[in-house]
Amino acid sequence: MKTNDTRRRTMILAVVSAALIMSAAMGTRQTFGLFLGPFSYDRGVPVTLVAFAIALHNLAWGLAQPFAGAAADRHGALPVIGFGALAYAGGLALSALVASDAALVLGMGLLVGIGISCTSFGVVMTAIGKMAPPETRSMAMGLASAGGSLGQVLLVPVVQSVTASGGMAWSLLVLAAVILAAAPLGFFLRRDEPVPPQSSAGPPLGAILAQAARHRGYRLLTVGFFACGFQLAFIATHLPGYLSLCHMPVGLGAMALALIGLFNMAGSWGCGWLGGRFAQGPVLGWLYLIRGAAITTFVALPKSEISVVIFAAIMGLTWLGTVPLTSGLVARIFGVQHLGALFGLCFLSHQIGSFLGAWLGGLVLDLTGSYSLIWAATAASGLVAALLHFPIGNTPAGLARPVQA
Repeated sequence: MKTNDTRRRTMILAVVSAALIMSAAMGTRQTFGLFLGPFSYDRGVPVTLVAFAIALHNLAWGLAQPFAGAAADRHGALPVIGFGALAYAGGLALSALVASDAALVLGMGLLVGIGISCTSFGVVMTAIGKMAPPETRSMAMGLASAGGSLGQVLLVPVVQSVTASGGMAWSLLVLAAVILAAAPLGFFLRRDEPVPPQSSAGPPLGAILAQAARHRGYRLLTVGFFACGFQLAFIATHLPGYLSLCHMPVGLGAMALALIGLFNMAGSWGCGWLGGRFAQGPVLGWLYLIRGAAITTFVALPKSEISVVIFAAIMGLTWLGTVPLTSGLVARIFGVQHLGALFGLCFLSHQIGSFLGAWLGGLVLDLTGSYSLIWAATAASGLVAALLHFPIGNTPAGLARPVQA
């Protein structure tokens, strides 16, 4: 049996490892908006196609996430993370070395999407959720998510610098190397206690999925998560281009993305702390309201470097705080046995929103020459998500009693 000190050290090492893996995976993804211009200007790829490839990786991520989560539930996080790192790095390398539209869509679209489904929230965060005791689960997941933002802070300026000195292809290859270097840390995301047989561990996956489909709170959570993906993907992909259209200084877009990552460290930790002390549904509702208000104010007011910095700071504070709150709420309602699969299905809605946010941003710009319509939709989605999340409770759902529809 482990002593309390040993368990504490194991948990700290797991949280640090999870943060570093997600720093590599999510930090790399958050740089993709910086490649819109280089792919368009250097290789003559239409902005709409680049935006589609980035959008496709979000959709592929969402479609693969339930399977990646279920595989991690069954086999553990390490082999899933290893497979995902190879797919992720392979997709980046393919996009860097093969100058064709098909390679871009296959690499940055399909392979990166599959890879990130295995190296981010649905596998890494749920591993932390299973390892942490219930009383500290929300905080542990918040800390892992906060540390995972370090990659966005560090990798955005690295990509900008490498692209300026060596070109876009070298930047993509550097990112591929970062992903591969982080993968072995999955070794520390293991539960040393043996997993009980399925017959004594609790309800089978099929019964839990049927229960979740009937659960009103889970349905609201899943639908509301769409807005989060829509907002984040649009901003991460198109904010640099939008600021260029506003005649803002060169490099301000990269700085804004890095600031979002920096403030997200505090925001994710804070949301994890709040989720351990208050009902997660209303906390999520307030988070979406703040986000929608920030977007509305930013678009309506004249643009300046100060307004961009303030907007990036507010968005960062609310950026990925949804993840520990959402996954923690799923764990509280349904337990942790099938957390990877349940969160993966919920996350699919998030990624459908991400696909539309990234792709429609490019499409609307090409059709209208402006981002105005998509900014309005992004702000409105925050209000809708808030209204969906406020009624969600956190009472555990038991198969022994009927689930409220």
